[in-house]
Amino acid sequence: MKYLCLLFFVAGSNALYAAGINPTGFTGRDYHVIADTDTIIRKQSVSVGVNYGSDALFFGRTSPIKYPFVTGDIIYNSKPGFFAYGSVLKVLGYTPVDEVDVGGGYFYKLSKKFSGTASYTRFIFNKDANVIKSASSNDINLKNSYDWHFFKTSVIADYLFGKSNDIFVTVTNSKYIETSWSIFDDQDYLSFNPSFNFITGTQNFVQRYSVDHQYKQEVDNIYIKDDANSARYNRVFRMLNYSFKVPIAYNRPHYTLEASWRYSIPVNVEGVLENHRESFFNFTFYYLFY
Repeated sequence: MKYLCLLFFVAGSNALYAAGINPTGFTGRDYHVIADTDTIIRKQSVSVGVNYGSDALFFGRTSPIKYPFVTGDIIYNSKPGFFAYGSVLKVLGYTPVDEVDVGGGYFYKLSKKFSGTASYTRFIFNKDANVIKSASSNDINLKNSYDWHFFKTSVIADYLFGKSNDIFVTVTNSKYIETSWSIFDDQDYLSFNPSFNFITGTQNFVQRYSVDHQYKQEVDNIYIKDDANSARYNRVFRMLNYSFKVPIAYNRPHYTLEASWRYSIPVNVEGVLENHRESFFNFTFYYLFY
């Protein structure tokens, strides 16, 4: 049986990582999702998954050094629409655990075409964490999506606070497609969810990251000076990134395997922390219990 599709958060979305838990990006089929070819389940459920990413991407910005990573994710969905989730992240080649995320929220559906989520996520970092995201420790996220039939538009607002405070608005246009034919039996199918998104916001987190990692970045000659001009530039709300994403997933009733490619185009990059156009690859597996 095919289920109704929902693009939940993302990361998807949006931007916390090139995939992963954005803070929740699951597909499964009832409320909450796994990956980007996601689905909805109208019952209590638990989803667990693992994800590999070629580099950590945070609201259109990457660290000066490429940080491939793996995550382990879990999400609990209640029948009324409340959910809770957690994620553990390891950057390959570094400390055993770089980051733990925990959070929760509520899924609402106001009409057949209009749905949304509201959530809070707490980021807990290892003191030696080097990913650019480590300048922020809290995220309040509000996402609203409208299905136009030919494509879906999602508008996502994020307020991040901690060592730095930032506001982001991400707009995503996507088209979910699933095959009418099966691969091995009548229980499986392929799904696609190509998307285009752009991110606007402030970038105080870039300067905070630079200050916190001065000892390392000065060696690479990429340190951003903590001066008034940089601080003023970072506070301005402006375009940060454009990206295209093409995920393809193999789906069965209880699990999803997904591979995705994203092409990211950063703009208005702060100072000498030069980001460049980059391709990101993610591989995701999620299993759904219900």
